[in-house]
Amino acid sequence: MALVNITYLQQILTSRVYDVAVETPLQAATRLSARLGNQVFLKREDLQPIFSFKLRGAYNRMAHMSADERSRGVIAASAGNHAQGVAFSGQRLGVRTVIVMPVTTPEIKVNACRARDAEVVLFGDSYSDAEAHAYVLQEQLGLTLVHPYDDPLVIAGQGTIGLELSRQMRAGRYRVFVPIGGGGLIAGIAVFLKSINPKIQIIGVEPDDADAMYQSVQAGERITLPQVGIFVDGVAVRRVGEHTFKLVQQYVDEIVRVSTDEVCAAIKDIFDDARAIQEPAGALALAGLKRYVNERELVGEQLVALTCGANMNFGRLRHVVERSEIGEQRETLLAVTIPERPGAFKRFCRDLGRYNITEFNYRYAPRPDARIFVGVELGHRDERPAIIASLAAQGYEVLDMTNNELAILHVRHMVGGRAPEAVDERLHSFEFPERPGALLQFLESLDESWNISLFHYRNHGSAHGRVLAGIQVPPRDLERFHASLERLGYRHVDESDNPAYRAFL
Repeated sequence: MALVNITYLQQILTSRVYDVAVETPLQAATRLSARLGNQVFLKREDLQPIFSFKLRGAYNRMAHMSADERSRGVIAASAGNHAQGVAFSGQRLGVRTVIVMPVTTPEIKVNACRARDAEVVLFGDSYSDAEAHAYVLQEQLGLTLVHPYDDPLVIAGQGTIGLELSRQMRAGRYRVFVPIGGGGLIAGIAVFLKSINPKIQIIGVEPDDADAMYQSVQAGERITLPQVGIFVDGVAVRRVGEHTFKLVQQYVDEIVRVSTDEVCAAIKDIFDDARAIQEPAGALALAGLKRYVNERELVGEQLVALTCGANMNFGRLRHVVERSEIGEQRETLLAVTIPERPGAFKRFCRDLGRYNITEFNYRYAPRPDARIFVGVELGHRDERPAIIASLAAQGYEVLDMTNNELAILHVRHMVGGRAPEAVDERLHSFEFPERPGALLQFLESLDESWNISLFHYRNHGSAHGRVLAGIQVPPRDLERFHASLERLGYRHVDESDNPAYRAFL
């Protein structure tokens, strides 16, 4: 049974958030409720003035500053929503505000801060770079740091969401799903709700490629991830807070991890129910709720998911739409070998039966068999094994590409690109920061004797671009090649043995 934390309860009850924030509605998700067999509610924190809950914690911290702290001004490091919360609060309180943001921060977020009279400093490619520089400027300029999550007053400000839920939810027992980045949001909500009613279940949700809190809880101490995924950028934190970690250990019941595709499917679900578009972090809690329901076969329960942010880059929607069908498992991607002769595709469609083909990629090659990349629409998630088994029984060689990241991101757009003359080709996927000079830096790191034999790039509207590159490196140069990749410093994966590469490229 969770202990009552009097200090945090007092701080939450005496917070100043309602000087600027609004009490957000708890909205019934009728379509999702019918589909999942549970009562699902969305706590609409995306309806705050800055379209994110971050305003609560930032303002509460700054409103409690002394006159001396206000006169000196504040500084914060952020790649997005916390920055806007601090800028909004600084403008309202008449406090000088300096925001350090990565160079890769989308212009829409930079401009939003400048519109609130904040002084924006662009530094580094990641939040970690910006944070380190913020500490340097704090010392140089004598400013007060407003931490995005590891500050008791920030945690208390976010905890007012728990206060609202305690009034809005009439049931005595329910589950609340909360996204986790550094931990400030879930710590504040959990400490309040658990202190007043231990029967309420608090479940955290993290991306499977940015799960610092989950790994820290498992280890019993805070750990630092070597790197984090970039899609759910609002929670891409390598190390959680000291205060938040202790509160999560004491008050949070479970942590669920989800994939990028599951987040994209949740963005679509929220749009279908609420006609609202969430940023990836804003749909993270619902993605976890859905996974939790499916894994535990829950029925007839009351479940709340926080929609915590709607600062979505419009260009990223292309990627979300592409991945949402896979995340909901309404589409399967297959590599199928068919005879290279007239009528083979028609026969394949007949053999596939009633299923609708959503995508078909093929290029002629003078060989007995052809390899096609095909998308198939599913009626429900359990149909994929049956389709594969049916095709195999009819003599087709089938590779399941549904969860193959290389196939989803790149190969489906490049089918037919075989180059047998590209000897000693090494295939690597890279994540480039979206900033001027990044590609040139990559090219200059490579020895000019190594030929680039394949290159594919797609911009998904995020801080990083995804690149697939084939580089011809003789075996004698492999050690030097690997050393050059380490010097480059970009996240990369050797895809040379990926079946999608072997099948199509």
